[in-house]
Amino acid sequence: MSISNFSNILKIFRGDKPTEEEKQELFKEVAVMTLARATASDTNIKPVEIETVRLIIEKVIGDEVSEAEVRVQANSKLFESEPLEKYLSRAGRVLDVQDRITIAEALAEVIVSDARVTNKETRFFNMVADAFQLTPAELAGLIEND
Repeated sequence: MSISNFSNILKIFRGDKPTEEEKQELFKEVAVMTLARATASDTNIKPVEIETVRLIIEKVIGDEVSEAEVRVQANSKLFESEPLEKYLSRAGRVLDVQDRITIAEALAEVIVSDARVTNKETRFFNMVADAFQLTPAELAGLIEND
């Protein structure tokens, strides 16, 4: 998987409605974008965080990415035009709640991977949860079964 092309994120940012296939690709793009960006959330990118992102992407998405690709996405110029929060908010309106929870859980795993959680990392996690409009109950795994 080449993680440098965020075409589905850019599509929804333009207001396009994704197909089911595009929605799955959007989930992958948002997961990669969020997790890669998390490694730089405290401005101290550690090798263990990069490796955790790589392993989670492989586990959750089923695609392999290199350390270099994660580092490139962590500092993507995409975020110079709009803040990450805006991209996540738009994507969150399209993604299913389970997809958003999966990304949040993976994000928590990345944040704790270096055995140290900083204030910047907790603010980053909270920003992602807010942008995805996840409730505390959803984050705790309490999802209603209709």
